[in-house]
Amino acid sequence: MSLSRLHRLPLLFSAGALALLVGCASSGGKAPVEDRASGSTTTRPTPPSSGAPATPATPAAPQVPRLNAEFAGKPGYYTVRPGDTLARVALDHGQNWRDVARWNAIENPNLIEIGQVLRVLPPNVDAVAVAQPVATGGRVETRPLDVSAGSATAATPASAGTAGSLPAAAGTGAAATTAAPATAQRDGDEDISWLWPAAGPLVAGFDESRNVKGLSIGGKAGDPVVAAADGRVVYAGSGLRGYGNLVIVKHNATFLTAYAHNQTLLVREDQIVRRGQKIAEMGSSDSDRVQLHFEIRRMGKPIDPARLLPAR
Repeated sequence: MSLSRLHRLPLLFSAGALALLVGCASSGGKAPVEDRASGSTTTRPTPPSSGAPATPATPAAPQVPRLNAEFAGKPGYYTVRPGDTLARVALDHGQNWRDVARWNAIENPNLIEIGQVLRVLPPNVDAVAVAQPVATGGRVETRPLDVSAGSATAATPASAGTAGSLPAAAGTGAAATTAAPATAQRDGDEDISWLWPAAGPLVAGFDESRNVKGLSIGGKAGDPVVAAADGRVVYAGSGLRGYGNLVIVKHNATFLTAYAHNQTLLVREDQIVRRGQKIAEMGSSDSDRVQLHFEIRRMGKPIDPARLLPAR
């Protein structure tokens, strides 16, 4: 081979490579792929590309509660304020928190918003008619507490054998059944036979002016706490600030009772309890001393338990 032909070889190889590249480009992006089985070369189409990475699936949006602002201020509805929980709203309106959640289609009871308007009465209840007894029942709360902490403490030993004390309630309860109807006629408690929830001394009374919503009954850790009347447990837990370990019993459409600061809870929600049944043990949860804080609420509004409980 002559020297001049050797000099032309690189040029020929370059021209051939250029022709091959141009052929690939003009084929619409189809790269040659060798089919080893048949010994031939074929072209397979390249998947189209959008020029951007695939977008990941968008996660489901969290449940947003309905605010129901159109019902604000109407009877039977409540507007959520800072610090509210569903359990506290239910307590303040004499309802089971599970019912309030159902009436408002709330799937997550921990998700309520400030400004949200909640229905706090059953859908088939006339809120205006229900509100009327609460106003007339205010006479119970405006009367002063007659029994002071000292006199109650002194009276306890002398009345230890009466029906108003815990031991008699656990027994026949005959005297209690005679005292309760008179209380029912005086305060309109729908003939509920009330019982003192603990046997200890009364250390603090109901005081509406100081926002004291119930009675404080003394004792020692572990003392029995009993249901003040027949009913159903609608709350048993520690989710309400200021109450510690709390039991709430609903007695009928009008009344419920609350038992706070317990050491141990012995009942569960939806459990039926009977008058005098032990439901907790006294303690000092969320309190600076061992005591039972006891409330009676009429349509959710605290009233003076001393006006309904039998005399000790």
